[in-house]
Formats: sequence, C-alpha cells, structure tokens
Amino acid sequence: MSNTALGLTDEVADYLRSVAVREPDVLARLREETQSGVRAAIMQITPEQGAFMAMLVRMIGAKKTLEVGVYTGYSSLSVALALPEDGRITACYTNEEWTAIAQRYWKEAGVEHKIDLHLRPAVETLDELIANGASGTYDFSFIDADKTGYDAYYERSLTLLRPGGMIGIDNVLWSGQVVDQADTSESTAAIRAINRKVHGDQRIDVCMLPIGDGLTLARKR
Repeated sequence: MSNTALGLTDEVADYLRSVAVREPDVLARLREETQSGVRAAIMQITPEQGAFMAMLVRMIGAKKTLEVGVYTGYSSLSVALALPEDGRITACYTNEEWTAIAQRYWKEAGVEHKIDLHLRPAVETLDELIANGASGTYDFSFIDADKTGYDAYYERSLTLLRPGGMIGIDNVLWSGQVVDQADTSESTAAIRAINRKVHGDQRIDVCMLPIGDGLTLARKR
C-alpha cells in the first residue's frame, strides 16, 4: 500500500485503458488524428479522463453542461455521448481550425445537435448567459483553456451552476511545474492561484485527482 498516487508507465497506462476504458471507435479515431497530425496535441485529454467525465455526467444526471476550451473536441464528444438525447453542451473556444476537426467528429458521432459552439472569447459567452438569466441552470462545467483565464471561468461557471452541480478544472498539476519554484511563468502562477483559491472556497466541496495532468472537481454547495 502506498500513500501516494501511482505513477503510470506507458505499459501500465496501456493496461488500464485495455481493461477499464470503453473508448468508442469515433473517439479513438479523433484521438489518433489529433496525436498524429495536429499542433499542440499534448492539450488533448487522456482516454481515461474522457471516460471519467462521461461517468461523472451520467452519475449527476447532467443535461446542461458548459465547456471552456474545446481544442479538437475529445472532451466535448466524450460528454455529448454520455448526455441524454435532450442534453446540451455550450462550448466556448476561439480556434476555428481545431474546432473544424471537432465538428467533423461530432457530426460523425451523431451528437452535433447537442453542442452549441461559440467561437469568441469565453467570458463574452458566459457573461451573456448570465445576463440572459441562465444562472443556476447548468449541471456541469469543464474548464480547459488559457490558464490565465481560469479564475474568470471558474467564477462564471459557479454562477451558472445549480447547487450540486460540478466544475472540472483541467491541468491543475501542470506537468509538475506547480511545485517548481523556479517556474514563475504567468500560466504556472495562474494555476497555483486557482488551486489555492478553490482549496479555500467555502462555496464548494473539492477534491483533486491525479488523472491526466491533474483534474480538480468542485461541487457547488
């Protein structure tokens, strides 16, 4: 028994995925296309994280979700496949090239009608939702975009979530750079700040999981 999280070798990760992740073929092909030919492929979440998020939205009975940061669409497709037929994702991103890949796979998977893509700064979309009376109506929010925007995305997601709704914050371990005191970059500082803030935030219940690049779950009280 260890008191630390298991560091996964490539072999152990492959084993985990072979026995615990039921990755649909459409997701596997999206992952492979991204890994083989798309710039910044490191931004894609892992298959086990996609499976975990799908399980989570099913467990909380989510129908209305947010995604801040889409990239090529693996996380949104994972969630969309897990949502009921009347479920919806409000997806926020600014890169048309990468979301064109996402839209192709959403359509192939038959879930494009579940995803409302907004190609503009996420804060604009989130503020518009709040102004239009959507506060307290969302079940789940996944934040995986520019790190310096995390605080703004977190606050707006918290406003938009219902009590009992969940926020997932990605990259919170930042490849271990969060503990490297020599790293004073803006993005690393922003992640350290959001981690401290969420840990002390009495509006939510919180846990951090060493899955992928670190995933924080915050449940709105």
